[in-house]
Order: sequence, then C-alpha cells, then structure tokens
Amino acid sequence: MGRAGRSAREQRFVPELDPYFGDEALGDVRHDIAIGRWQGVRDLLRDTGDDWPRRTHRIRLLAHAAAGTSAVECWRAAEPDDPDAAVLRAATEVVRVFDAAIAAGRGAAMDPARLDSTVLACLSAADARPADPMPWVSLLTVARLYEGGVSRAELRRWWDELRRRDPHNAEGHVQLLRYWSARWHGTHGSMYDFARDAAGAAPPGCPLPVLVQIARVEEYRYVVDGALGRGRGPGSVRGFDQHWKHELAVTEVRRTWERWIAERAPGPVRPEEVELLNYLTHAACYAGRLEMAEYLFGLLGPRVSRVPWSYTGDPAEQFTRWRAQARATP
Repeated sequence: MGRAGRSAREQRFVPELDPYFGDEALGDVRHDIAIGRWQGVRDLLRDTGDDWPRRTHRIRLLAHAAAGTSAVECWRAAEPDDPDAAVLRAATEVVRVFDAAIAAGRGAAMDPARLDSTVLACLSAADARPADPMPWVSLLTVARLYEGGVSRAELRRWWDELRRRDPHNAEGHVQLLRYWSARWHGTHGSMYDFARDAAGAAPPGCPLPVLVQIARVEEYRYVVDGALGRGRGPGSVRGFDQHWKHELAVTEVRRTWERWIAERAPGPVRPEEVELLNYLTHAACYAGRLEMAEYLFGLLGPRVSRVPWSYTGDPAEQFTRWRAQARATP
C-alpha cells in the first residue's frame, strides 16, 4: 500500500514553471506592470531594502517584465528622484537592447550609440544609489553586446565596483562568466578558469561553485549551436556524448555539492536560489549522481526553471522524468 501510495503521488506530480520562482510578492506586481502601473513595483523594492541577493533577483525579473511596457518610464516621470526607479530603468534598458540584438540576429552589429546610452543609464543609476550592486551587474551584462567587448580596464573597473558592494553576487558572476565564454569574448578555457577561480574563493555555503556547472551548460550550448549550424546534431561532435559524465564533470558536481549544498544554511529555498539549484540538479542527473539529485529535487519541490533544462529537451518533461528516476534509485 505504501508503494502504491507513493506511485499515485508521483503520477500527480506537476512541475511549476513559475518565472518568479515562488516569489509571490514579485508575482503580484507583474499585473501592475502589464497595465503600466508602477506603485506596486516601488513598494516592493522599498520593502526589499538592501538584501542584495533578493534585490538583484527581483530587479532582473522586473526588468524583463517591464521591457515591453511604459511602467518604468511612468515611474521615472512621476518620481524622478527615486533611486530605485533609476536602477530599474537601467536594468530594463539592458533587457531592451538585448531584445533588439536578438531581433537583429546573431552576428549583427549593435548601434554603438544605443549601447553607450544604456551604459550611461547604468552609471547614472550607480550614482543615484551608490551602495547598490545592481547597476554594476547591468553594466557587466551589456558589455557583451559591444563588438569586440569593452576594454579590459573598463571591464575590470565594473567588476571591482560590483565586488566592492557585493563580493559574492551570483548574477554578476554569471554575467562575467558569459562574457568570457566562447560565445562572446573569450574561450571555453577562459570561462572555466573564471568559474573555477570563483568557486575556489567562495566561502562555505555560498552558491558560487555552481558556476562550474553553468560553464558546462554554456559550452554545451556553443557546441550544439555550431553542430546545428552545420546541419548536424550534437552526436556528430566527437566525444561529446561524455560531456556531462566524464570524470572531471562528475568530480566537479561533487565539489559543488560539498562546497555549497553540504555547507548551506538549513531552511527553505529562497526564490533567488531556485535557478542555481536547477543548474546543479540538471548536472547531477546527467552526471549519473542520482543520490545527489534526489536530495536536490527534495529542496526544489515542483519549482523547475526553464534554463538549463531547455537546452537538453522539454524542461517540465525532463524535470519530472529525472525526479522519478532519482526517487526510485536505491
């Protein structure tokens, strides 16, 4: 009966592709944004205060929600001296310029004047709220769109300013990792070097060791996109069937577990952890470490993020299938 009961519960399992990762307060204000209202956004950011991980998470997702609306412009017009409005507007401009780059197609050069204008908005936001790391995260994000990147001195300055405010800011680390990837302005080697250095320097219980798994996903994307561009599948790339499960990949999943999960403070998963936990869960599944995956699925509950699962198939289907396999593993 016990096994039958568990089986029935498994059949009823429904993954949640919630873009706000269970952040109910953030989800509530999206309706305001859709109709151009800004008061709820203002109140949410004021309530968030200087909780930098939560604030970075919220502004990043609010910027995506606001990019196709006039909500942030209405807020700036009504309260031009509100520093939160300046920070959100800068982040929203970054999303808009990335949307324009996607619409133009890969390889199309972006208008440097528009990129410069976006950078100025970020610097203005940094002046408006000097302690806030988010404008520097925004700068590290938009840096990728410059043809040839930005100067090393400028990139270093932006990186140093971020780390001075929030040395373990996960989103800022992810953005610089992508900057140094082969897809943008670096190589697989430079990307992995950055990820491993950051992982090694992270304090116990910090999520930054998962940067190594994020780097593995970025390499996978790059290789698969190249194969598809030549009319082939990823299986045509020699040795690529071992990408997720060769010895180093498996060892690094274990290291991330030991440095982050084994030392993580007890308590419920915060919304800003959900996507990072999905990266590690995905890596544990594909590396064959199902005993780790089972524990991670327990932390996550039904909260599945679209990325990284979307790069290897349908997110909800994979999350459900791997979860069932992990829970069935002796």
